[in-house]
Amino acid sequence: MIHEHPLSDSWKTKPTDRFILKWIKCHLSARVTPKLLRFTWLRPWMITLCSSVLGTLGGVIFALGCGWAAGLIAAVSQVLDGVDGQFARLTGRESPAGAFCDSLLDRFADGAMMIGMIIYLVSLPVHMPLWQLLILGSLALIGSNGVSYSSSRAENLGIDLWKPTLASKGTRSSVMIICALGTLVWPSMPIVALIYLVLHSNGVLIMRLVRAYRFSSFESVQDE
Repeated sequence: MIHEHPLSDSWKTKPTDRFILKWIKCHLSARVTPKLLRFTWLRPWMITLCSSVLGTLGGVIFALGCGWAAGLIAAVSQVLDGVDGQFARLTGRESPAGAFCDSLLDRFADGAMMIGMIIYLVSLPVHMPLWQLLILGSLALIGSNGVSYSSSRAENLGIDLWKPTLASKGTRSSVMIICALGTLVWPSMPIVALIYLVLHSNGVLIMRLVRAYRFSSFESVQDE
């Protein structure tokens, strides 16, 4: 049973969805979700689990050296990552537990894809010493997780991080997917995604640290 008016688009995205993730949900995920409503036995958590398993599988395949296949599988996972929430809203099965499960399992898929990409690059002659690749890979992984964590932590603490950034999971995943598919043309293309993840995600973290301290200073002045 659909709980939203058929002409309403509010089921497609959440207020916190931005930029690329919003586009994926509105133009790709929304084409799949209504077709699943006929399956009365289906539950949102099943779609969430399927998305996470596919995302993790994409990382494993990436590590095994098949970049384009990893990109295809990760792309399907990304679309399904939007379907589960849409399905929950349309069927009236939204819950805090479901949202928590979705966010938690996203970290597995996101991390697996990054680790798989790093292992893939290590196996290539990318003209970069192993220690440099490992440092870049570590910074990309830490920075990417830090973006998601800082968003959640700032919300809980009531800290205004100002404008949304393009370092969200949707953007990070899309960059990795595009570069994975691009290995058909240039096998070393994932190095572009790695450098992007290092620079953008860690740059955002630095800006958020500055923003947090400025916000705290402003609050202190207001309290005096």
